[in-house]
Amino acid sequence: MLGGFTGTNNSGTDWGEQLLNTVASKTIRHLFTTSESVDVSVRCFPSSKLLQGSIDSFKMSGRGLVIRREFRTEEMSFETDAVSLDFSSVLQGKISLKQPTQAIAQVILTEADINQSFKAQLVRKRLENLSTPGLTALSGGAPVSFTEVQVQLQPNNGLRLFAKADLPNYGIVPISMTSTIGVERRRRILFKDSQFQPNEIPESLQEISRTLTVALDDILN
Repeated sequence: MLGGFTGTNNSGTDWGEQLLNTVASKTIRHLFTTSESVDVSVRCFPSSKLLQGSIDSFKMSGRGLVIRREFRTEEMSFETDAVSLDFSSVLQGKISLKQPTQAIAQVILTEADINQSFKAQLVRKRLENLSTPGLTALSGGAPVSFTEVQVQLQPNNGLRLFAKADLPNYGIVPISMTSTIGVERRRRILFKDSQFQPNEIPESLQEISRTLTVALDDILN
């Protein structure tokens, strides 16, 4: 359940904004499994614009938001400019956009949040029982799994990543790499300039670990 949920409730707010804040709050609440706090603010002045399906702006900010029971964000916020929506959906207690809209979003993840996300089923299924040609060539045709992924955040958008690969021909192979976090077109997080780190890998496994590091880097991207 929600730990705290607030919306604009100001005596100076006109009826259009009050209606939209109430509906938006209920709609957004159902996007999160749990949250510490969420704040919604909708601007629509004068209220007659709402009847035409137009609002001035929409803002949402929250802390401790959990999505799909497994993905937690420390903080999340987004803001839109003018939005075109279906007024009839508002009367039904929903919000339906007439057309896509542009938004600016900011998401803050802690190291613990990132590591927990690697345990989520949605992520694990992309890392386990993989049968890509490059991996099966190393395993003699058997599926390969990457497990126990751990991330340590570093300064300047850097990170260290540790994992284990279950490779039938070799057993459990440790993986260690460094990377820099980048963002592509404000939509995708990328692992850039990834480098294999051999210091913590047994010498007899360094060659295969290096190859698996390249494969894991490709999967993460």
